[in-house]
Amino acid sequence: MIRSLFRWGITLGVFCMIAAIAGYFTLRWIVKSEDVVIVPDLVGKDVVYALEVLTDLGLNTKVSEYEYRADVPKNHVAYQEPRAGTEVKKDRDIRIVVSKGPRTVPVPELVGFDIREATIIMEDNGLIPGHLTEVYGDGEVTGSILSQVPAPGSVVERGAAVDLLIGLGHRPVEYSMLKLEGLFPEDVIPQLERYQLSIGRIRYVQRDDLPQGVIIEQDPGAGSPVVSGSPVSFTVNRAEAVAIEDRGLYLFHHSVDNGFLKRHIRLRVNAFGSRYDLFDVFSKPGEDIWILLPRDGSAAFFLYDDEELVLTHSFALGGKDKTRSEVEIENF
Repeated sequence: MIRSLFRWGITLGVFCMIAAIAGYFTLRWIVKSEDVVIVPDLVGKDVVYALEVLTDLGLNTKVSEYEYRADVPKNHVAYQEPRAGTEVKKDRDIRIVVSKGPRTVPVPELVGFDIREATIIMEDNGLIPGHLTEVYGDGEVTGSILSQVPAPGSVVERGAAVDLLIGLGHRPVEYSMLKLEGLFPEDVIPQLERYQLSIGRIRYVQRDDLPQGVIIEQDPGAGSPVVSGSPVSFTVNRAEAVAIEDRGLYLFHHSVDNGFLKRHIRLRVNAFGSRYDLFDVFSKPGEDIWILLPRDGSAAFFLYDDEELVLTHSFALGGKDKTRSEVEIENF
């Protein structure tokens, strides 16, 4: 009796074992059939690369946090959950920790760059501009960085400020403003150019009690301190702007279009069988340009704005300005 029960127990045990093994393999087959994928190793990989890989596998990327890690480059995966090699179903969230790089960074070399370039370099290194000081220097390019604190190579915390010393180029020469009142504009303009002063606004009025064709008002006033590059405006006692043509000269005027960037203004002269640039500068938006031209019937003047021909002037055509659409343009 006991021996019979023992045999039945062994038989039942074998049956249960076979059923368990069959159930295990059946479960694995069911799980495998539900689009299971293996989580890839993302640690040390670029975030963009990790995003592309997980998306291709049908998994979701979740950034749980950012942290400073000296052993993992900036914008690379420092940790992942689940771990690499884990089998998960598609559409599962894979959480990653992104490295912000080391907490400290070396200060880059900024001397010689302009402030716009220096700002970009600092942002790329997790730094910000600090105090900006402007000074005049000898032979320095305007707007370039002359010095910085902390010095290049210094190790600082991310987010630290870098103080910059910015050069303004040569110090403007200061003059005592000339007395222009009572003089003719064509006599004044060469003097202003000699002192590196620019022509500002020229107004014309008609005053019968004062000499015709001469300057009756000026700004800045005579004796006022001015620096090179300053504009000088004046008022001429003549109702029309062609007053100086009576003396064989013509005062050419052009207003630069408004905007944010300087524009390349060039005035080309075609006279006496040759061509040359009488005026070639980068002018500020809204600036008024005044140029004294010889009134010669054989001369033609071509005005270029950022290399585009916008105006022609010829005294042979009665001194009439013509736009590009009004004349056939000669290709220089």
